[in-house]
Formats: sequence, C-alpha cells, structure tokens
Amino acid sequence: MRFLVGILASIVRTHRQRRNLRLLAWLGLTFVLLLAGFSLIFHWLMAREGQEHSWVTAVYWTFVTMSTLGFGDITFTSDAGRLFTIVVLITGTVFLLVLLPFSFIQFFFLPWMEASEVADTPRAVPDDIRGHVVLTQLGPIEEALVRLLSAEGGEHCVIVPDAAAAGPLLDSGYRVMVGPFDDPDTYRHARAAEARLVATTLSDTANTNVTFTVREVAPDVPIVATASSEASVDILTMAGCTQVMQLGRMLGEAMARRVLGRDGRARVVGQFDDLLIAEASVAASGLAGKSLAEVDLHPRTDVNAVGIWHRGELTTPSAAEPLPASGLLVLAGGREGLQHYDTAFARGDTEAGETLIIGGGRVGRAAAAALASEGRSWRLIEKDASRIRWPDRSVVGDAARRDVLERAGIGDCSSIAITTRDDDMNIYLTLYCRKLRPDVQIIARSTRERNVETLHRAGADFVMSYATTGATAIANLLRRVDILMVAEGLHVFRLDTPRALIGQSLEEAGIREATGCTVVAVGKADHVDGSPDLREPLTADSELVLLGDVASEHRFMERFVGPRC
Repeated sequence: MRFLVGILASIVRTHRQRRNLRLLAWLGLTFVLLLAGFSLIFHWLMAREGQEHSWVTAVYWTFVTMSTLGFGDITFTSDAGRLFTIVVLITGTVFLLVLLPFSFIQFFFLPWMEASEVADTPRAVPDDIRGHVVLTQLGPIEEALVRLLSAEGGEHCVIVPDAAAAGPLLDSGYRVMVGPFDDPDTYRHARAAEARLVATTLSDTANTNVTFTVREVAPDVPIVATASSEASVDILTMAGCTQVMQLGRMLGEAMARRVLGRDGRARVVGQFDDLLIAEASVAASGLAGKSLAEVDLHPRTDVNAVGIWHRGELTTPSAAEPLPASGLLVLAGGREGLQHYDTAFARGDTEAGETLIIGGGRVGRAAAAALASEGRSWRLIEKDASRIRWPDRSVVGDAARRDVLERAGIGDCSSIAITTRDDDMNIYLTLYCRKLRPDVQIIARSTRERNVETLHRAGADFVMSYATTGATAIANLLRRVDILMVAEGLHVFRLDTPRALIGQSLEEAGIREATGCTVVAVGKADHVDGSPDLREPLTADSELVLLGDVASEHRFMERFVGPRC
C-alpha cells in the first residue's frame, strides 16, 4: 500500500502531471453530465411514446447505447427517438471508445508506469559489489571502457542524476544508480570507498565538484578526470584527482605523430625497460613493395618488425611478402638499433608540403602546436572565425566546399588531418579529400568506436578514436599493467606470464595462432629480451610483452588468463 501511495504521489509531483490529471477529471465529469443529460431526454421521449421506465432503466439504456453494446431490449418506435439513439451512439463511440481511453492511457497509465519504473531504479550499489569502476555518465569513452571491463569480468556503476534516464541504460544491460553528483551520500551508496576507480568526464567545473565530493567519502580511491582547459588541470589536481587527462591534446598530438612519421623515422611510442616500441611509415621508409628478407631488416639494424597495421587490420610481417605502402610498421628494439634503422631507411624527401588541418577545436589546435614544435608547416581550416588562434596560418570557411580546400592548399599538401568532433562530417570529408587527392596521407578523428571501420573504408590511412584514447588511458591506471596504444585499436601490453603458459615454450604455446597476439619480447628481472628463444620454457618470474588489437587481446585474456576482476 505504501508503494502504491508513493507511486501516486510521484505522479502528481510536477505541474504538468497535475494539469493532466485535472484534464482527466474534467473528462470524467463531462461523461457523468452526458449520462445524466441523455437519461433525462430518454425519459421525456419515452413518455411521448407512451412508455414508462424507471431512472435506473434510463441510465442503463444510455450506458448500453453509448458503449455500443446495444442489447435491443429497450427501443424507441418514433423517428425522433431513433434519431436520439443515433446521437447517443455517435457520442458514446467518440467519447467512451476513443477520447476517454486515450486520455486515461496518456495522462494516467503512462505516467503511472514511468513513476513505477523510477521507483524501481536503484539508489545504491548492491552490498556484494567490490572492486568496481564508478562512472559519472555513459559517453563514448565510458562505453569503450565498459566493454574492456566486461571482457575481463570487471564490474561498473554509472551514476545518473535523472531517474527517467536510468531506465534505457538498465534495459541495455548497464549497472545504473540514481543520485545527484554533488551529494556525498551518492558516492557512499555507490560504494566509492571500495571501488577500483572513479572516472568522471563531465565539464571541468562538474568534474571538480565530483572529485571534491568523492574525496569526502573515499580518501584513497583513484580518481581520473578529463579537462578541457589547461587551467583546470591544477584545480582538479588540488581537488584530489589522481590523474587528469586532456584528451583533446592527447588526440591532437597522436594525430601529429602520424604526420611527422612521413619522414620515415622510427618514432618511439613507449618503453618497457630497455626495449623501445616504435612506429614507422612503410611508404616513407622506402620499404613499400619490398620484403623484410629483401632489405635484411634485423641483420642491418638489430630491430624486429613485430607487426604491420594497415587500415585497421593487424598482420604479422612475413619475411617474403611485400610490405603495403599505406601500412604502419611496428618495431621493437634498443635505442641504438632504432638509430641504425633511421640511418638505413629514413627519408627526408617526403617532408615537402604542408599539413592541412580541418577543424580548429582543441584537437586541431593541439595537432597544429605539435607540428609547429617539430618545425613542420601547416594550414588550418575553420568555419567559425572566433575559434581561429593563428590568423596568418588559417583559412575561414567550410571545408566541404572545394574552393575553400583549394585556398587552403589541398593540391600541394602532403597530409590531411581531419579533426572535427562530428563523425558524419569526418566521413564525408575523408571521402571528399580522398577523391580530390588519391595519393595524400589522411588521418581522421573518430568520436565513437563504431565509426572507425567506416572511416578506414572511406579512405583514411589512420583513424584516431577519442573514445579509445580515453578508455585506454583509464585502463592504464585500472589494470596496473603497461599498455601502449600504437594506433587506433592496436596495443602493446605487458603482463606477468599467465599460469597456463608457465613451463611451455613460445613455440609450444602457439600464442599467435591461437589468439592473434604477437609476442614482442620476454622480460626477466630487469631485462627485456626482444629476440627470445622460441624453445626456452617460460618461467613464473617472467613477463610477456604482446602486440595485438582489441579482439586478439580479448582472445588472449580469455584463453590464457581467464576473467579478471
């Protein structure tokens, strides 16, 4: 009974709901008046025909006729009575069978169902949940992170301030909890003190509020927040953030690295002890169409080519097969070996020409600054003149127009970086630019993971995802293992040798054949061996450094590690 009272109280809580109920009440009153009026006319007409009936019979006839049941036990004999019957029948059809049911469903039943769903929405995380990740919204970054957590058997909780928005998320399989962001009780109910991580990707001011509030109830939990402004980094850190990510800058710098790779040099993306992981453009290195055996890569440089990333697909380089021109070569070796690689294969002639940056937002500005710091020439296209920071290096206009692209120098540029936040626009511009310049390097930004493949098909050589960049950065803290994002969806990660592989050699394990992951190196003590003996058994104190995309990494974890919480 208390539950029903609570539901009814929630229905009349807002002005709109109270207005709807008043309208429903007026419709009910109108029906009563019609019933009374038609019953009175029934008596008068029956009296004219010489028939006598009680008031109960009058109400009975009126209701039966209006509801279209029409038993036929009481009828008029005059034309006036029959005409009155038609009026009552039409009125009842419109009122009882159309207007009143629709109004009841629209103004009472549906609000009652919505209020019932709101009342059923969780206000706390179950007591048995530990080691979960608390999220403050479900955007592209959080969706990618939840997929990573689900693959490893991890738990999550999405906090939403509006109970009405929680229903669709619950129906989609997400764990949701309702509560205001600025209330410490919200994070107590979310069990933030027992969480592995709290991640917030709201506005800078909202992230500061969330961080400060979480710290009141969970002093030791790691908190990761995004920041749009450079000035917000210090404020968020002072509020208690463990890690502050400027994703716009991270993504812009990553796109700039793809452009800078046009000189063919091996650019280091990460390090595992004394082993360096680097990337190099195949075309710019002069290796396009040649095989690794033909160029004697390892004997000449002491560097291993551990993978080829070509438009979203990872392949293991074969000694005999020619390398694709638009591919990205993933290299593993020491610093001296990479220097030998640059001496042997780096070419400077591909540096000619500007880089055309489409979009003057945070990502585009970060890419421009990164290129400028390396002495590279660039030009930026931005439709909104108020966002222009470098008037002498920018063109104001719509990049979807050919004359704007020509004014910006698309005919002479060596690379195009498409950085807008609209995935549809980025796909459109990628197709357009690829048609205008079939030979140019195109690096495109994707906000959502699902559009990465589409951008590759549209003609982008490399795609950098905002969602994956953020999710991977959070996963670095969450998993407490080293993860390097070489390209969109391609990771190099290190972890302790799984128990299932201890005692087996790499040759016996068949990791590449079973999962698609490539073993880059085997670590022991303080040394990482980039050319491990394939017949030597793996030990409990060893580590594996692996290269793989999201799917192959998932297969490796599922086969050799099992669910991790």
